[in-house]
Amino acid sequence: MRHTPHYLLTDVDEVKRLVRQNPWTTYVSHTADGLVASHYATLLEETDDDSISLVSHFGRPDEVAHELGRHEMLVIVQGAHGYISPGWYAEGDFIPTWNHVTAHLWGVPEILSAEENFRILHRLVDHFEERMPAPRSLHIDEAYAERVAKGTVGLRIRVTRFDARAKLSQNKPDEVRATIIDALAGDGPYAHPGLADEMRRAEDRRA
Repeated sequence: MRHTPHYLLTDVDEVKRLVRQNPWTTYVSHTADGLVASHYATLLEETDDDSISLVSHFGRPDEVAHELGRHEMLVIVQGAHGYISPGWYAEGDFIPTWNHVTAHLWGVPEILSAEENFRILHRLVDHFEERMPAPRSLHIDEAYAERVAKGTVGLRIRVTRFDARAKLSQNKPDEVRATIIDALAGDGPYAHPGLADEMRRAEDRRA
């Protein structure tokens, strides 16, 4: 990620929140055959300390393509992001930008046993189904779900380092940031309530 120290996000709790709220992640490996990237749903394993642990599953044969477990892997978590129009700036300022909250996390994947992988798959389904009015579960037909699960490989990544950015117009005056938040929270062509919320969080951290 571009070296922008004034946008660094170093708070582990904020990085954990980013993972919780943005579970569709990108996995990148540097293999003997070159770079490989895949995209899978990811869950944060909740801990009380500053450690970050991720669990997910790969559909076969992605685990072979990634040489899973043989080297360090990069996981990219993309949070809210969007175009920031110079029309929201002061008169005469005409250079637009793109605000975003993004984290890069590294670790060597641990391949899970078939039993633990199935438990993680249960957690994934239950996690996303809990918002539904009539949640579905793998318990409906566990025998069939176990057969489907054989086409996946579970993994855990204990994150050893991360590089995160919250680029949220911190370089602009207070009144301009307030205008940007109002525009993002509105109904214009580049409205993005989620990005407005991230900017409000940044304002609270500055206070």
